[in-house]
Amino acid sequence: MTETATTAVCDVLVIGSGVAGMAAALKAASQGLSVIVAEKEQYFGGTTAISAGWAWVPGNQYGIAQGDTREDAETYLKNLAPETFNEAGVRNFLDTVPEAISFFENETDVKFTYPEKAPDYQMDLPGARLSGRAILPQDVDARVLGNKRLLMQPYMSSYTVFGYMPQVGPDINEFFHVNQSVKSFSYVAKKLLRTWADAARYKRPVLRSNGNALMTRMVKSADDLGVRLWKASPALSLTVDDDGTVTGAVIGGEHAVTVTARAGVILAAGGFSGNRELRRRYFPHDAGGDDHFTPTVGHGGDAATLAMGAGGYIDDSVFSVGSWAPVTVFRYLGGEQRLFPHLRAIGLPGLIAVDRHGRRFGNEALSYHDFGGAMIGHNKDEDRTFGYVIGDAKTMHKYGIGYAKPWPMPRGYFYRTGYLVRANTLAELAGKLGIDAAGLEATVADFNPAAERGEDPAFGRGSTQYNHFRGDLEHKPNPNLAPVGKGPYYAAKIQMGDLGTFAGLGVNEHSEVVTAEGSVVPGLLAVGAAAVSVFGGGYPGYGSHIGPALVFGYRAGRDIARLAGERNASRQANVAGR
Repeated sequence: MTETATTAVCDVLVIGSGVAGMAAALKAASQGLSVIVAEKEQYFGGTTAISAGWAWVPGNQYGIAQGDTREDAETYLKNLAPETFNEAGVRNFLDTVPEAISFFENETDVKFTYPEKAPDYQMDLPGARLSGRAILPQDVDARVLGNKRLLMQPYMSSYTVFGYMPQVGPDINEFFHVNQSVKSFSYVAKKLLRTWADAARYKRPVLRSNGNALMTRMVKSADDLGVRLWKASPALSLTVDDDGTVTGAVIGGEHAVTVTARAGVILAAGGFSGNRELRRRYFPHDAGGDDHFTPTVGHGGDAATLAMGAGGYIDDSVFSVGSWAPVTVFRYLGGEQRLFPHLRAIGLPGLIAVDRHGRRFGNEALSYHDFGGAMIGHNKDEDRTFGYVIGDAKTMHKYGIGYAKPWPMPRGYFYRTGYLVRANTLAELAGKLGIDAAGLEATVADFNPAAERGEDPAFGRGSTQYNHFRGDLEHKPNPNLAPVGKGPYYAAKIQMGDLGTFAGLGVNEHSEVVTAEGSVVPGLLAVGAAAVSVFGGGYPGYGSHIGPALVFGYRAGRDIARLAGERNASRQANVAGR
């Protein structure tokens, strides 16, 4: 591996250190290839490290043992986005899941848990499953990384509970009931005390969960395999030889060198939801470029920009161009903007979401993506896309509203940051929010009688097992429904955000970047959110970004040397035949 002050050589250059890039790096390095991972941010892990860490991978060993079948998975995906179903891509994905998961669990430090229940997001579709498809990374002690542990992307602070990152499922359910059960209070107290003690001693909590655990384990494995990990090292441009083959990249920042990658370059630098100009072009609700707020890390369109400079293009022929997630935009007391993604709790009993006219516009217990899509569609003729989550005193006391914690937490902070609005009556709340008071009062009057019975005739909230999973399973008769009762009333504004893009670089079945005409850009691959969604823009379940990123990252790392060999053999044959 020859290097000078201005050049470096490797077999594979991976741009981006999220799950897709690290999956590619691990598989390539396990085959004896020399690998550099160049990450533009100050930390490793990307958006994966702040995520819940789930991976949607039907065909894993636990799901098969439960009775999940290949036919069911294909049926579900076909019905999820029928007009954009990618038959070849889905076939490759399902073919590779067992091989990929086996590799990570048996040949790296990555370990998964297999939750007893993790419903697909569209449980009403044929082929949907209650469990067996979504898996979670096991928690890990970050001290396995030694000095590198402080180089991992920190959790999103607004999404933790006093520094602890709860997991979807039984873990977070204990947090929902912390002020209602001695058992839950004891459970939460132990988690928080451990978190605070570790933070005081080690600068950060050392027990990492969710996506942060996955990325910690991947970085540990990369270290063990000799992968060179470069932080704060953005790819400025690709290098291309005379026949159009991508040969490497110019890297800036802490490692300002030109890298020659003998087998090729893998783009894994995320999507483009943080790029204002690309959002204006592709996001239907953000034509002005300022009506969208992404909590993602590093999704600035770097992969798209690099590839388009080499002949690639953005394929937006998908059912949904982004994976939507409503967010509340607020400011810490120091003035710094923060986002809270509403991924978990809009579907709790006693909460409703309304528009500027005070009217509900969808089933609040849908997935964040599907509810976000409903919010975009509902506001398509308005000047901005927004709504409000509203709850009564009992709901606020019991559950809180997202970032605003329930009793006994003081609420002054949430008012001062602009996250939470309070009023004694619905009419007063509407006045403070600037929405139609008569509309809000009529909505609550219409909603309450049916909600008391556990029914929602308007939108069917609480009608599927996935809805219930997002509610309070101890609440009867419906885990998702309770009337909006007595004041005071509380509200948080929601606007549109995302967890990544589904539109992305056009690729072929080998993840090679292609031109708009379908020809391959030799030497260049794209995986993860950098590439167009293999699910055609559908969102099947927990981990719909991470699952394909793991699998296609693995495939890219597995196949890149073979693809380079085939390319070189073809080139030599052409020369010999002249």
